[in-house]
Amino acid sequence: MTSVNNFSIEKLFRIDGDVALVTGSGDGLGRISALALAAAGADVAVTDVDPISAEKVADEICKEGGRAQSFKLDVSDREQINSVVDEVANTFGKLNILLNNAGIARRQPSEDLSDEEWDAVIEVNMTAPFMCARAAARHMLPQGEGRIISMASVMGFRGNALFPHAVYQTSKGALINMTRSLAAEWANRGIRVNAIAPHFFYTNLAAKLRNDRPDLVAAIEARTPMGRLGNPDEIAGGIIYLASGASALVTGHTLAIDGGWLAV
Repeated sequence: MTSVNNFSIEKLFRIDGDVALVTGSGDGLGRISALALAAAGADVAVTDVDPISAEKVADEICKEGGRAQSFKLDVSDREQINSVVDEVANTFGKLNILLNNAGIARRQPSEDLSDEEWDAVIEVNMTAPFMCARAAARHMLPQGEGRIISMASVMGFRGNALFPHAVYQTSKGALINMTRSLAAEWANRGIRVNAIAPHFFYTNLAAKLRNDRPDLVAAIEARTPMGRLGNPDEIAGGIIYLASGASALVTGHTLAIDGGWLAV
């Protein structure tokens, strides 16, 4: 019979003993996501194209009593994706959670966007999440359980009149529908697939944008109902929710963490 104890924080949101792999977790929202998953009890594989950044985040987790190990991973290298996912699963003995966080952007008028720039963004933002999900699923499906979360964007839901951003928005829109497709395919085999759609956050990248284009940052803040960008720590709750049993019946969903951006 259901009781108050069924709804304890420990039962709903803890992921003790799970193994999580986070791509692009050497900085920004990826770093926060890795810290959050570790705080909730997971062993974390911190991966990044910059191995020094990945190592620093893993050390940060371990110094606070968590469990983490760093791995170099360039998600534009398809063979490396397969080898690193396998290495993580073999090192930790399993893989329960994949967070596709790595991403890049090219902001310029579409008529000036080169083929190479288009291909680079599509490879990292759209193709790599599929490759990572496929590699992870090959470990999760035999377990009968797994959770895949991809970092999409509010820009994947609509156009954008503030600045040209076509290839990024294309890639994130595709990622949102890929989330639905994989969720439907794997739902009855134990894997839940969801995404998070952040809007602009006060990360190092946003700090550079604020220095270079304070007018643009002011316009973004004015366009946001809450009147501000997100603080990086504010991504953590959504990550833990989708990674934990608190979202046991949620799959194929994209959770906007956007200060109301999509509401208007």
